[in-house]
Amino acid sequence: MEAVAKLRNYPTSPRKMRLLADLIRGHKVEQVLAELEHNPKHPAVPLRKLVLSAISNWKQANEGGDETGLVVKTIFVDEGRTLKRMRPAPQGRGYRVRKRSNHVTIIVDVKGEDKKAVKKTKAAAKETEAVTEKKAAPAKKKAPAKKTKETKNA
Repeated sequence: MEAVAKLRNYPTSPRKMRLLADLIRGHKVEQVLAELEHNPKHPAVPLRKLVLSAISNWKQANEGGDETGLVVKTIFVDEGRTLKRMRPAPQGRGYRVRKRSNHVTIIVDVKGEDKKAVKKTKAAAKETEAVTEKKAAPAKKKAPAKKTKETKNA
């Protein structure tokens, strides 16, 4: 089961953030965390936190499953709000400065082969639970139905 994490209104341009997003798309989570930890670009720090958040979201959704097979399935960067400011310019004019922000959405999930393994282990766990419940609970005999008096309509 996939997990989603979102980073909203981060104050850097979407173009700069997309450079990092393209770098990590489709890679394993362990490799992504190592890559972002040693990347000199300033959006690498919040992006690393976002990946960690997506991992913890996945763990909660999958009852603390093993995250070794997790992959960054989807990551996309959308444009956020733009703050418009004025900078003084020569001869009494003003230049417009646009301070951009962005929204990042990341989806992590296990790879195709790993999904099958996870489903098999879950199915095996359910089967063992069912078997242990049958062994633990002795078969109960049903009590005979109570006889009721029939009333005659006159």
